[in-house]
Amino acid sequence: MTEETEAGLRGRLIDAGVELVHAEGAQALSLREIARRAGVSHGAPRRYFPTHLDLLSAIAHEGFVELGDRVTAALAAGPEAPDGPRAEINAVARVYLDFALGRRGMYELMFRHDLLESGRLGLRETSLPLFDLLARLVARARPGSGQGPEPAAVAAALWANLHGIAQLWGWGSLQLAARTDDVEPLLRAALDAHLGPEGGAR
Repeated sequence: MTEETEAGLRGRLIDAGVELVHAEGAQALSLREIARRAGVSHGAPRRYFPTHLDLLSAIAHEGFVELGDRVTAALAAGPEAPDGPRAEINAVARVYLDFALGRRGMYELMFRHDLLESGRLGLRETSLPLFDLLARLVARARPGSGQGPEPAAVAAALWANLHGIAQLWGWGSLQLAARTDDVEPLLRAALDAHLGPEGGAR
């Protein structure tokens, strides 16, 4: 088998896993089912991914790539590009929530504790660039620069807030507690809580 063919089969296994997680959720990602969808023997994945976690991490990595691409597109220069750091943070937050709620299976996989603890996801290449972008935007958006928590701490708290909104909204808990079917007020409240009222950010 040539190197190109090996790379192609590896990619086919990852693509099959991505399609499966979107269609049926993270719980459906067995090696046997991924192999079946990729059209290979059930033992084939082991030749390219030593463990199940290695294959799941490769699939989750594609989720981080898609999320990063969506963020890049949302911030791209153009007539509809967000104007200023506060607007850019709002755009990033919307993308994050849209991804979490629209790609629930992939989102769940991306933040599975066993993948994160295994070190196979390569957080420096996946989630950290997005977090660093958020921290830079926070540093520009917060009024009273040099006062209060460091931008990285504020960005981490905001990320945790968004993650919590996404999880609880997906479970249906927030709609019941907040008595709303609109996530927008919760997003605005999260930004105001961590960045201050919108009128005060420049």
